[in-house]
Amino acid sequence: MYNWSTDTTELKKNTENYAIWKLEQMVSFGLSDQKLDKNLLKKYFDTLAIDPGRKAFLSFLLAS
Repeated sequence: MYNWSTDTTELKKNTENYAIWKLEQMVSFGLSDQKLDKNLLKKYFDTLAIDPGRKAFLSFLLAS
């Protein structure tokens, strides 16, 4: 995943914030041949700032 608008070196210093940011980016803008980590998604699901429709769909997938 490549993001040109964010300095990830600074963001990586706080692992929790980086994990949340990376999940939000992957869900919102595409995975680019990567897979979502189901455990991380479950852990930070309530704190993700993503589209409500996508969040509902992910919730459905995680429940099954």
